[in-house]
Parts: sequence; C-alpha cells; structure tokens
Amino acid sequence: MSVVMHIARRELRGYFATPVAWVFLVIFLALAGILTFNQGGFFELNSADLSAFFKYHPWLYMLLVPAISMRLWAEERSSGTIELLMTLPVTMQQAVFGKFLAAWLFLLAALVGTLPMWLTVSYLGEPDHGVILAGYLGSALMAGAYLSVGAAFSALTRNQVVAFVLSLMASLLITLAGWPVVLDAFSGWAPDALVETVASLSFMTRFEAIAQGVFELRDLVFFLLSMAFWLFLNAAILQRRKAN
Repeated sequence: MSVVMHIARRELRGYFATPVAWVFLVIFLALAGILTFNQGGFFELNSADLSAFFKYHPWLYMLLVPAISMRLWAEERSSGTIELLMTLPVTMQQAVFGKFLAAWLFLLAALVGTLPMWLTVSYLGEPDHGVILAGYLGSALMAGAYLSVGAAFSALTRNQVVAFVLSLMASLLITLAGWPVVLDAFSGWAPDALVETVASLSFMTRFEAIAQGVFELRDLVFFLLSMAFWLFLNAAILQRRKAN
C-alpha cells in the first residue's frame, strides 16, 4: 500500500504543478454554479435542498472527467516514460491504482470546492443534512466510476485527443443507459431481463436515487464494482502492451 500511496502523491503533486489543473478546477466550479443557479433554478425552487446542484453532476463528470483521465496513460505512452515506470519495482496493479487514486483525489478536491453550496442552503433554510451528505458521497463514488472508465481508454492509445473522445463516448453511453433512447434499441428484440440489466448500468439512474437520500448498499457496491472492473481492464490492457 505504501507503494501505491507513493505513486499517488507523486502524481497528485504533478497535477497541481501545472496551470491545467487550476483551469480545470475553475471550470468545474464555474459550471457547477451556473448549472445550479441558472439552469437548475435554485432560488426559484424555494426549497432548502441541493437537488438543483446534484442534478447536473452526471453531466459535469461525463464532460470533464475525460479531460483528466485522457492523460493518465496516453501521456506516459507518448512521452516514453511508461517504459521507465515498468522497470520500477511496482506491479501493474499498483501503478494503475496509484495513478487512479491521485486523479480521484484531484476530482474530490474539486468537489470539496463546492461546499459553499451546502453552507448557502444551510444559511437560507433548514435542509436535511443527511440527504446532502448522501449526495456528496454518491457524487464522489460516481466521479471515481467515470474516472476508471476514462483510465481504461487512456491505456488504449498514446493520443490524448483519441483517449478523450473514446472516454467521452463511453461515458455518454453509460450515462444514458437507463434512458428510453437507449432502452428502445433493446426492447424490440431483447428479453426483459437484458433490458433491465442495461438500465441498471446507468450511472445517472444509480446516482439519482442516492441524491434523493436513498443510499442503498447495492448502489455503493455497484459503483465500487464498476471501478474495480474498469481498473482491472486498465491493468490488463497495459499488461498486454507490455508483453508485446
């Protein structure tokens, strides 16, 4: 575990050493505020909760997380530093999880930057803090799930733009998996069990339940298993590249 933490600390320092990280934080916070107060109609709802805030988190992560994940492995491959990393006394799993953990902590730092939203709604009324806390925990898990998807696609190519596009497309499909636009493509020929399975894979559907305060164990397990699956795929892709 110490090896993983060493990799994570090294990567995390690298994030904040570049202006790109600060630009991302500003964009994330600005979009979160605009979507909450303008599109979400925070004040018009006249309700002491953060439903207007959490409503847009899946879309925020779907659009912005690929910009973070695209560099995880594509940059290492294009610069040639991945060969140096593979010569170090670390396993592939440790390297994958260490880099993922650093990026996830960076996303959590961006999420922490939105805490004034919580303070604002607390000042204006008497919100259910348990529901808001559940929303933040669900958002953190969903951010990690989107990140793990992007990390796997970043390992596929040395081109960061290609990694971004592939991750964005995959994230869009996962986000909309529970929507009629996707389910209608299966309902005509697939059995109901398959349609229900596809619907259950939607990050948005899972998160919406958590944001309403319904934090069930199955949703927690879903996001953790999603991260585990995509990180396993990430390691398998890199291991195959190494073998070749």
